[in-house]
Amino acid sequence: MREYLKFYIDGHWVDPVEPHAAEVINPATEEVTGRISLGSPADVEEAVAAACKAFSSWSQTSKAERLDLLKSIQTEYAKRQADLGEAITEEMGAPASLANGFHVGLGAGHLQTAIEVLERFEFEEVRGATVIRHEPIGVCGLITPWNWPMNQTCVKVFPALATGCTMILKPPQLAALSAHILAEILDAAGVPAGVFNMVQGSGSVIGTVLSKHQDVDMISFTGSEPVGVQIQKDAAETVKRVGLELGGKSAWIVLDDEKLAEHVTGATAGMMGNSGQTCSAGSRLLVPNSRMAEVIEAATAAANGVTVGDPNGNFAMGPVVSKGQYNIIQDYIQKGLDEGAKLIAGGLGRPEGLDKGWYVKPTVFVGTNDMVIAREEIFGPVLVIIGYDDADQAVGIANESNFGLGGYISGTDLDLVRSVARRMRTGAIWINGGFDFHAPFGGYKRSGNGREWGDYGFREYLEVKSMMGFPV
Repeated sequence: MREYLKFYIDGHWVDPVEPHAAEVINPATEEVTGRISLGSPADVEEAVAAACKAFSSWSQTSKAERLDLLKSIQTEYAKRQADLGEAITEEMGAPASLANGFHVGLGAGHLQTAIEVLERFEFEEVRGATVIRHEPIGVCGLITPWNWPMNQTCVKVFPALATGCTMILKPPQLAALSAHILAEILDAAGVPAGVFNMVQGSGSVIGTVLSKHQDVDMISFTGSEPVGVQIQKDAAETVKRVGLELGGKSAWIVLDDEKLAEHVTGATAGMMGNSGQTCSAGSRLLVPNSRMAEVIEAATAAANGVTVGDPNGNFAMGPVVSKGQYNIIQDYIQKGLDEGAKLIAGGLGRPEGLDKGWYVKPTVFVGTNDMVIAREEIFGPVLVIIGYDDADQAVGIANESNFGLGGYISGTDLDLVRSVARRMRTGAIWINGGFDFHAPFGGYKRSGNGREWGDYGFREYLEVKSMMGFPV
């Protein structure tokens, strides 16, 4: 069993000021797999003081110095990829192939992207007699979720380091094991004392103190909408910058063409990836009404073909992260049944043969956009199919949502694809499987504000200074 009972503050592993341990539960076995310490406001005070002290020197480092550090981190990260994958499987139940593949690979990808962006990023721009400088914003509080632990942590930590900021990371309580290993990686790479600090614990304690703290200049949060709203309220007292990446109810529009069945199959299987625990998941599948029978046949076969079981075995889907999350998903499935949605795959309870672990059946409904299951984020392997009559109606349904984080389009008519993509009110759209580490990621509407990934992610951590009449 892992015991990660120390915090990383000012370049050292330190005991918490007020010792209080919590168990980490393996969702596949329901057994204790680790113990972590839960921090207090006193621990945050120590971490903020260390970050403030380190900012005066780290903010003045050169681009070359920060590049050297990122490349050292890259070397250490490569050494620990297997350890990270194993921890992610333990803490959140991701299948080993997914944990060691896309989970760990996303962290490596964001690190490489930070290096590439920093190499060409211009921190000063001359406009006549005015020099515009982009300077590090200061001490940053980074609050991350459990569903993609390396992705969501690395997309904050590495741009903050690259831009000259110092930070306090508050990793998720449910996925604290991989965060501890990442801190070990940063320590081994030689991150200067106080530049990176990590305090584990509950969001209601650590996150609140960071959000209200007068010496924290920025909060970057990824998580649920209600928590994001509270962080904004808490941060308003000190007028700090807040970047939010919140929930989603993303539409996946499948256009009417000869590859419809293939696209439906891919969209259905894709929804079940990571047990549906993805904020940008295409959880509303929009399809032509005229071909609904064909859609149902393809989606049913795809969902029933998703194997569920031990994440260390040869299965496509593991459990969801916790008993609490399992119960939430079961409640939503029941709501779908109560609303009269047509269940074509999955349903209530665990998959057959699994009586232990928080496993959910890959579930597919046919419903309408006004149903609760089509409007609220379920955060589990539950897909809702919604019919449309033409592309204009599909866009209207896609946009009829409080959220606007992700969107997907599958189709062979590229002119129509482009037209649909331009009209969808959402922050990121994946067209026929496209992917780009340098593309900005973030949401419209209640999905948040600000952008991460690539050079747009750098700008979140920078202030803009105008120096007029500057001698050049």
